[in-house]
Amino acid sequence: MALTVKPLTNKQKDALDFINSFMHKKGYAPSLRELAKFLDTENLSTAQYYVEELEKKGYLKRNPHKNRGIAPITQKQIIPLLGFIAAGEPIEPIENAEPIQVPNNIKLRPNQSYYALRVKGDSMMDMGILDNDVVLVKHQMTADIGDTVVGITEIGATLKVLGRKDGRIILQPRNSNYEIIIPKQLEIRGKFIGLVRGSF
Repeated sequence: MALTVKPLTNKQKDALDFINSFMHKKGYAPSLRELAKFLDTENLSTAQYYVEELEKKGYLKRNPHKNRGIAPITQKQIIPLLGFIAAGEPIEPIENAEPIQVPNNIKLRPNQSYYALRVKGDSMMDMGILDNDVVLVKHQMTADIGDTVVGITEIGATLKVLGRKDGRIILQPRNSNYEIIIPKQLEIRGKFIGLVRGSF
């Protein structure tokens, strides 16, 4: 089962945003001629191509026999839950992906990669991240100071705030009962973007 919808090109994303905005304002779908005008072309087949591509990728449903017969599909935001991450002492995440649905109030960009991890420990509790919460992570290999990150150190994976002290990169807990981690080696594997509380 696919865990994400297929990503859009920038131009396809612009076309979808136009269709959604048009429908929100007017209550009905744009015509191919109106979409073509937005795309800065007089060629209706170009507009038709964009509609067909958006349909293939799962963003639109279309009735080819009906004028203005397109409608956006409300996407279920599904990402893989990869296992556990420590919010205490570092541990290795378990790479046994299962799909979870992300609430619609947390917006995921279709051209980005995301995953989820279940938290074990309470070292991030002052940020509101509690034991057994599921954290949502945007996959990236770099981060800024102050970001909450998934970091892989020489002793495993952990969820901490990226910091700097005396010229060295550190991983900071958000619970005064825990020590700052000064890793000898560090790989950033993602940035925390939100959480889901409850069981799956």
